[in-house]
Amino acid sequence: MSAMAVSHDGRTVPVDLDALSGLRRNRLPFLRKLTRRGVSKPLGARIPRFSGTVLLFGFMTLVGVGGYYMGGNDVAFREAWGEPRDAIARAVGLGVDRVQISGLVELRQEEALKAAGVTDRTSLLFLDVTAVREALEKLPLVKEAAVRKLYPDELSITITERKPAALWQKNGELFVVAADGTPIDRVTDMRFARLPFVVGEGANLRAGEYAALLDAAGPLRERIRAGSLEAGENWTLTMDNRVRVKLPSGEAAREALARLAIFERESRILEKDILLVDMRVPDRVIARQSVEAAAARADMLKNKAKQKGGVVL
Repeated sequence: MSAMAVSHDGRTVPVDLDALSGLRRNRLPFLRKLTRRGVSKPLGARIPRFSGTVLLFGFMTLVGVGGYYMGGNDVAFREAWGEPRDAIARAVGLGVDRVQISGLVELRQEEALKAAGVTDRTSLLFLDVTAVREALEKLPLVKEAAVRKLYPDELSITITERKPAALWQKNGELFVVAADGTPIDRVTDMRFARLPFVVGEGANLRAGEYAALLDAAGPLRERIRAGSLEAGENWTLTMDNRVRVKLPSGEAAREALARLAIFERESRILEKDILLVDMRVPDRVIARQSVEAAAARADMLKNKAKQKGGVVL
């Protein structure tokens, strides 16, 4: 069976009604199947098992955590156990149970750990090695540091220290300085007491020169307590008995020290009652007596003159 239909351009075209009816019959079962497939499975059957339990547990956990923090208990927890994530990591074996620190010379282990922020409440899992390295390198004695995690519970720290060369006193403050004169840190304890002691403006920059003088002093080295740089040129040494020794500048200072060692060995010049030994004039030693020694010498000369019948003016 056929019929006529008008197309979009105004022409009349025949239509096969039987073919159209068959097409509709063929499509209807597919549409019915699709519709049944979408609504035939109940909603309850499509939800995974135990979803309600999981949601309820999550809700109760959220309420509990919220109540815990609102009650201010998180502060007490952090004080006792550290950060919650660190506490959990430590509970599963990812704490910091061992710390290996290599390269320590002047720096103490407890100082390094304090600077790094590593405590018994730290976890290896959440430790920021970059932050630890940067914190260590802020220490004046530390030139560079390397930090590694060794799972499950070990931290490795390698430190390269700046080498202290001398103690430098300036404006009443005492500093540890490197070989190039760079101040490393203020002196707060006696661990650096063995280092050469220099005083004066610019003395830190010539600490190497002063160390060479000490090497040239030979047997007198142990008796030298400090070196003061006078006017940026000459060194004046302070001995263990407070006698001061003025040296010439440059290479002549070593030669003067060698001569002083000879005088001390032959005449014990540093044991006499003097205040100062001036060796800045070549081939000559000038000694300045104390007031008491000068008065005693004057009295001695006066007595000798009387004994000879002379007069001392």
